[in-house]
Amino acid sequence: MEKAAKRSGTPEGFRESLKKATTEMLVLFLLRRRPMYTYEMMSEIEALSQGVITFNTLYLTIHRLQDFGYVEEQGKVVSEDNRVRLYFAIAPKGEGYLNDLIREYRQYTGTVDRILGLTEGGKGA
Repeated sequence: MEKAAKRSGTPEGFRESLKKATTEMLVLFLLRRRPMYTYEMMSEIEALSQGVITFNTLYLTIHRLQDFGYVEEQGKVVSEDNRVRLYFAIAPKGEGYLNDLIREYRQYTGTVDRILGLTEGGKGA
């Protein structure tokens, strides 16, 4: 609890909140492109964001998306060193959810951008 309190009211805390709010959208977006395993998704997000967005795990997000029927297990591959990789794919229901998330995200961030643009042109932030 103390650690969370220290982050609240900081740019790092704000970034963490943004990350939590967009995780499902990012995962579904990647899975729309192709089936992936969890570590691959984490690596892809880190690469696409040039290291700005990183995750320690995505298992809770994947399980939550599975529970809602947005993601489904696509297959299982055992590597040469006996590591099991579960591949996930976006489900048809997840396609609609992703479209809704993107629409909401763009509307919200576009509105915030307009508000900030108004303040920057006037008295400034």
